[in-house]
Amino acid sequence: MKKREVTFILVALILGAVIGGLIGDIIGTFLPPGAAKTVFTKSIEIGFDTIHVDFYAISFIIGLTLRINFMSILVLILVIIYFRWWYL
Repeated sequence: MKKREVTFILVALILGAVIGGLIGDIIGTFLPPGAAKTVFTKSIEIGFDTIHVDFYAISFIIGLTLRINFMSILVLILVIIYFRWWYL
């Protein structure tokens, strides 16, 4: 596999996760309270909390958190199926 194809697949997976999470949050806000709302709005956060380093003239913050919900996983699976079908 070429480097360009790997980059394209990684970008597609990241965008799929972001768009899926956004769609899940939007759908969850319009649903009435119940099991379906819980499925769409419940997310798992994976990552590390922010590290704040403050010098006299420079300060920076480092942190990474991934929020994974039902729709982000569903869209990731669909992206993987698409690439398996077309490219691999």
